[in-house]
Amino acid sequence: MNDILLPSLKNLFHLSYTQSTRIQQSFYLVYLFFPIPIAYFISRFGYKIGLITALAICSIGCSIFIPAYFLSSYILALVALFVVSIGVTLINVAANPLATMLGTPEGAHARINFVQVFSRIGYSLTPVLGTRLIYGNDKNISFYRPYMGLGIGTFLLAIFIYFSVLPAFKPAVAKGFSFFSILKESKKYPRLFWGAIIMFFYVGAEACTAGFFINYLQDKSIAGFSADKAASYLTYYYVIATIVGFISISFFKFISAGRMVAIFGSGMVVLLLLCALTKSSWNPYFMIGLGIFISILFPTLFSLGVEKIGDFTEKGSALMNIAIVGGAVFPPIQGLIADKINLQISYIIPCFCFLLIVCYGLFCDRKEIVATDYTEALGDSRV
Repeated sequence: MNDILLPSLKNLFHLSYTQSTRIQQSFYLVYLFFPIPIAYFISRFGYKIGLITALAICSIGCSIFIPAYFLSSYILALVALFVVSIGVTLINVAANPLATMLGTPEGAHARINFVQVFSRIGYSLTPVLGTRLIYGNDKNISFYRPYMGLGIGTFLLAIFIYFSVLPAFKPAVAKGFSFFSILKESKKYPRLFWGAIIMFFYVGAEACTAGFFINYLQDKSIAGFSADKAASYLTYYYVIATIVGFISISFFKFISAGRMVAIFGSGMVVLLLLCALTKSSWNPYFMIGLGIFISILFPTLFSLGVEKIGDFTEKGSALMNIAIVGGAVFPPIQGLIADKINLQISYIIPCFCFLLIVCYGLFCDRKEIVATDYTEALGDSRV
């Protein structure tokens, strides 16, 4: 919804690109403060209570959009988004590591990507559905309407989970929940330590790519699309991400997760360079094509970070979620460039971030090759 809300509130409140990025800042700043307390909360009460609490908080946050609209308050809309983000953060900290643990370690990357496919289905429906609800038939910007539906949906889902047979899955260890202790201990796990840093850049890049997607296609110097048409292209972006994400699950049987990150990250770099530096009738299709390569990156980066870290999983998950604060850092930088130069050239910012992601993918692939060679050598010596 952030990708729909940003251009809508930009038009309604007559904001600059930089001012409109307060939306992403309000959403992603939560990740700086809450993941560690949330990890502690989950260790005390378990995953089931964590998910129920998360959905209830999301429902409360969605309801705040109603007075924000009728009071015409941009600040109150940002407060509502902040509260929603607390719930979403709690879901991320609880659900992502749960997906990696429900089965064999070898299948963790495939499982978490399978979970993310369902998220992508939601993303695919949101742009067209959200835009129609916000603008309606009279074209008034009633931004509270989709959040009413989301608020009711999350509340009903919380009730459903409460009465479900889902076990609590309460972690055994609940000690050392401070940022610096977790950061210090994470150095024992290089893929987690560097993965958290790369996650910071990844989420910043993703927020930049999708956050300005509609504005990019509405720019008269690029495509000059209407809001509805631009939203439909954002839908295509998420649809293709869903399809490729689902198909790619089978790739993990033959290609290492690190190599997948390097390949898909390279695709993002190439297309973002074309989006930022060329002008043709192909630009809208370059933007849709980004969905192909972004499809597997978040879940695969997350699972690479928390893979094989044992009892440190909850803390590692918290660290990876803190890194999501990158979504509050990079969009304002992109917005500033868009205001000072133009929106098109501002897409260099996510391009730089994906270059670093490619390097991390190669690093993980190399680590896996070395580990495999070592295991094979050890096996030969035993023979």
